[in-house]
Amino acid sequence: MNDYLIETQSIDYNDENIQKKVGHLKELSSDDIDYIERCFMFVRDEIPHSWDINASVVSKKASEVLANKTGVCWTKSCLLAALLRANGIPSGISYQLLTRADDASDGYIIHAFNTVYIEQLDKWIRLDARGNKENVNAQFSLDEEHLAYEIRSEMGEIDYHNNQNDLDERLVNVLSKCNVVSEIRTDFEF
Repeated sequence: MNDYLIETQSIDYNDENIQKKVGHLKELSSDDIDYIERCFMFVRDEIPHSWDINASVVSKKASEVLANKTGVCWTKSCLLAALLRANGIPSGISYQLLTRADDASDGYIIHAFNTVYIEQLDKWIRLDARGNKENVNAQFSLDEEHLAYEIRSEMGEIDYHNNQNDLDERLVNVLSKCNVVSEIRTDFEF
């Protein structure tokens, strides 16, 4: 469980601004589950997905997502993990392989979202703070998953059901080479 609480280069929760946000969200929360939901809602609703707003800046780690007020799903998941880990709540990252378009004509992209350990229920749940828009309606739930995307296996999409303790190094490398969001591409599967 300690692997899902550590600070990493991508999940840099000791950043001063992240610590301030943690303190603010904790003040508002009645318990750990309330805190988890508030963190989820903050990242989902107040940090727009970079694609949705045509952002040019590429946020490469949790603190940059908070500072830039935008990020792709990979780094938005890092911010949510940072907010949770900073409060002692284990969190990881899970992945899906999705089509870039409504079919496989434009290839595939890796989508990232969070795993969260709920101590009171002694179970892991998956939360997707990608950000809602038309045809995307991710919700907080302890019982039934409401992720951003339903897998269309007939198009080759995959839900890996994995639980990694950090942003995959291949994704970190992709981000390190991109200067604008439109350059972000992946050509691998998990």
